Amino acid sequence: MDNIQFQNVVPHVFQSRDNSDSEIWGKDVTFQKGHLYLLESASGRGKSTFCSYLLGYRNDYSGQVLFDGHDTRAFRTSQWTDVRKSHVSLLFQELRLFPELTAWENVEIKNRLTSHTAAETIRHWFDMLGIGDKKDALIGEMSYGQQQRVAIARAIAQAPPVILADEPTGNLDSASSMEILDILKQLHAENRTVILITHDNDIAKQAKRVIRIKDGKIERDYENE
Repeated sequence: MDNIQFQNVVPHVFQSRDNSDSEIWGKDVTFQKGHLYLLESASGRGKSTFCSYLLGYRNDYSGQVLFDGHDTRAFRTSQWTDVRKSHVSLLFQELRLFPELTAWENVEIKNRLTSHTAAETIRHWFDMLGIGDKKDALIGEMSYGQQQRVAIARAIAQAPPVILADEPTGNLDSASSMEILDILKQLHAENRTVILITHDNDIAKQAKRVIRIKDGKIERDYENE
């Protein structure tokens, strides 16, 4: 997937409002392949709606969401299933792991659907994330920080072209946060599109493009050098 475009997208609930150029909705925004983007927003300010539109969970909007020029509103269920399975990987803020399964089994669930990634590659990501010795540990017996690393391994092990990360460093200390960010930066250096959704100001310095949202509006939209 080379680009994702939001063209004049306005949720139905906002259509009675005056959507000027400063609004997050009603703008033309393009996410290009191989870039690292930051969508900076406090909780409850529209990031969940953005994720839902990008993944096809909702279509209650006017305008167009385009994947490589194709209007996703016309996608069939089978096409959205393919998008979620092979093209866009979402790192959920609430993790959504299975506590009764091991760390390895949680990552393997998605891999079994596609048979995309070799076990050796998955072990590599476990080692990079510092949980190489936790493969056989039950999720319910791991710390939250360790669970978050498992969720990241699940999101990236499939090597999707687009990674959407919702608060990927939440509840981690600063050192661990930088480690996770370095991994995401490595992924985008491998020509993947990485979209970070966060309210962490320190992370903003690491992204190519920063879209800062406040009260549902774009407060700043700029590119770092």
